[in-house]
Amino acid sequence: MNSILIVDDDATLCLMLKKFFERKEFFVTTSFSSVEAKKKIQSKFYDIVLTDLRMPEVCGMEIISFVKKITPKTVVVMMTSYADISSAIKSIKLGAYDFISKPFGPDEVLDIVNKALLHQNPVVKSKSQVSSGIQDYYQGKGKLSKQLLKHIDLIAPTLMSVLIVGESGTGKEIVAKMIHEKSDRSQKPFVAVDCGSISKTLALSEFFGHEKGAFTGAVTDKIGHFEAADGGVLFLDEVGNLNHSTQVQLLRALQERKVKHVGSNREVSVDVRILAATNEDLNESKQIGAFREDLYHRLNEFQINVPPLRERKSDIMHFAEFFLNMANNNLGKSVVGFDKSVEYVFTNYAWPGNLREMKNTVQRATLLTKRELITLNELPSSFYENTQEYLNPLFESEGERIKRVLNISDYNKSKAARLLNMDRKTLYRKIKIYKL
Repeated sequence: MNSILIVDDDATLCLMLKKFFERKEFFVTTSFSSVEAKKKIQSKFYDIVLTDLRMPEVCGMEIISFVKKITPKTVVVMMTSYADISSAIKSIKLGAYDFISKPFGPDEVLDIVNKALLHQNPVVKSKSQVSSGIQDYYQGKGKLSKQLLKHIDLIAPTLMSVLIVGESGTGKEIVAKMIHEKSDRSQKPFVAVDCGSISKTLALSEFFGHEKGAFTGAVTDKIGHFEAADGGVLFLDEVGNLNHSTQVQLLRALQERKVKHVGSNREVSVDVRILAATNEDLNESKQIGAFREDLYHRLNEFQINVPPLRERKSDIMHFAEFFLNMANNNLGKSVVGFDKSVEYVFTNYAWPGNLREMKNTVQRATLLTKRELITLNELPSSFYENTQEYLNPLFESEGERIKRVLNISDYNKSKAARLLNMDRKTLYRKIKIYKL
């Protein structure tokens, strides 16, 4: 059993991670104090030390140096806020294996810890390396899923820029990470940038970094996303949200492979592969002048279209099972599967939020259910509001329709009445009429 020491003055985060990793068969020790953590490191060997960067008394940087001095074989992973990315890069130079930016999901931190364990012992895989991360992501077996995977395998080994197009929630970032992991740059950084959250005034600083004193609030030097991704991949999520002036600077950096910190004239060479994603029609945006045509062609050397979930019907229940296993692991539950009525609704539901909506729906249902199977009782009412069109097939008699809906709703008459758009008294009367 692999051992992990979690060091963070945020007790809530520590305990949450402890519970999560214990379910993954780790031996977990926590420390809310960096001083206490140093004592624990002196007294016991840990395979992994997962430590916060900024803490009272002793900072994470000092923890790295201490670990490398006392137990050199221990692998250190740094937890850091987004604003401290430049410091996190420095931590790697001090001997940290990698860093993860807060806030993060449990699967993200498990994925990076598993990779750290492989780094520590590349020959033997740990039993704790259970389903998580991109390598174990359900990839689909339907026609559209196979076509998507074929394109990923085809483009991954190249250096071409890729534009990933798809509706919100279809898993565009997952596709980008799969391209990264299947490429020669898999051991180098993958830096994801939400272009929609970058303000116009700070965009240049975010992408290219800045010098201390370059503008009000620039109290320290900071590297940008390009330098953070040097040697690896820079993923531009929702790239269509970038303003025109930022597009110009981004194009220049891609063409010249050099960046300048805000407040400096010194050019820094960078080697990054660009993967971009959008849920907009960038072709239409460039035609109306909202997106630069030259940047569009620079990003769109190869385009991958990620199909919406509703078009991957043969994979819908496989995705649902995948998310159920994930929810069981995260919540410490053991739900077996889905009631037949749920399978029917899932297969016919439009899934406007795609995989993201399904993941949230299954996790919520897993938390709510007290039985072995998830039923309609655990699904949001919005699922029933979108079912009328397929609950009324042609040439079906009223009695047949009521019987089928009762079966779908597991004979919950309140649910059935809502699905049939009638009150309960009417439903009871019709049940008697049709002898159901």
